[in-house]
Amino acid sequence: MSKIKVGLVGVGNCASAMVQGVQYYRDTERQDDCIGLRHLYLGGYHPRDIELVSAFDIASSKVGKDLSEAIFMPPNNAVKFADVPKLGVEVSKGPVLDGVSDFMKDLVKIDGSPQVNVARCLKESGSEMVVNLLPGGAQKASTWYAEEALKAECAFINATPILIASNDAWSKRFERTGLPVVGDDLMDQAGATVIHKILLKTLSERGIRVSETYQLDVGGGLESLETLGRARELKRTIKTKTVETVLPYKASITAGSTDYVDFLGNRRDSYFWLSGLYFGRAPIRLDIKLSTADAQNAGSVMLDVIRGVKIALDRKETGYILAISTYAFKHPMNMLPLEEADRLFEEFIRGK
Repeated sequence: MSKIKVGLVGVGNCASAMVQGVQYYRDTERQDDCIGLRHLYLGGYHPRDIELVSAFDIASSKVGKDLSEAIFMPPNNAVKFADVPKLGVEVSKGPVLDGVSDFMKDLVKIDGSPQVNVARCLKESGSEMVVNLLPGGAQKASTWYAEEALKAECAFINATPILIASNDAWSKRFERTGLPVVGDDLMDQAGATVIHKILLKTLSERGIRVSETYQLDVGGGLESLETLGRARELKRTIKTKTVETVLPYKASITAGSTDYVDFLGNRRDSYFWLSGLYFGRAPIRLDIKLSTADAQNAGSVMLDVIRGVKIALDRKETGYILAISTYAFKHPMNMLPLEEADRLFEEFIRGK
């Protein structure tokens, strides 16, 4: 298979997990041996077919360094689980715009070098697609990079909650340019949203009437700090709407409120609570805690998305790709039940 040439916007913890993951699974040949991956081969593509060819950031600790080194530089605190050889990809200085909030300014020292021409860098590196991993509140920066992707004729993967792929005007622009776009807001592999949805769906199908439920997050790392500072209401709205689609009736639902605890590092603790009635109107209460490493939670899904977008490029599919977006993101244009989204994605991969 041909290489999948990827440009990264934002060399944070999620980028670290993704770059490490490509290396970690490189020599795995059997599905039974690839613990943590949903698909070892996807449409014929293996994780080792992914080639990181460009990267952009603004932190002085990362700009100018090889990507293999930059992913481990502070303020990144993702767990190291793979030794990444030198990749020959220097992290370039992008524009600052709104990429650093007041909450982050003490942790991120902005590099003083001039910003590069991003569209030119993408073209010269041969990038086929751009993965947007900027902080969740970086509205201006995210849309700016989407513009650069269009200029460079790159597909666009929006992992942030900024509404780009699910915005009709943006999706039509990518369609007119002959490029695919997917998003928005990446859904974790074992994240709170997917577990909350499965939990509510299962209980509801078994005749239990859920009346009230919440899911709250506490985490360390820049993304949790950023969510608390700028993206809290946006994330809460997206996650709550996503969870609401599971129940066939109205219930009081809150999902995604986040707080920041420095010493948690890159760990995230998610709390689930619900109240309802079952047989004979007997009361039921449920209280669960989930603890995960935040960065790695994005890895498996993102490797699927990248390979899915490559398949779309191979087929010359353009604009918004529903099958990928509803499978992997919290805010697709059309929110489908999990099993239907999975079926649609598998059919897309098989070419149906």
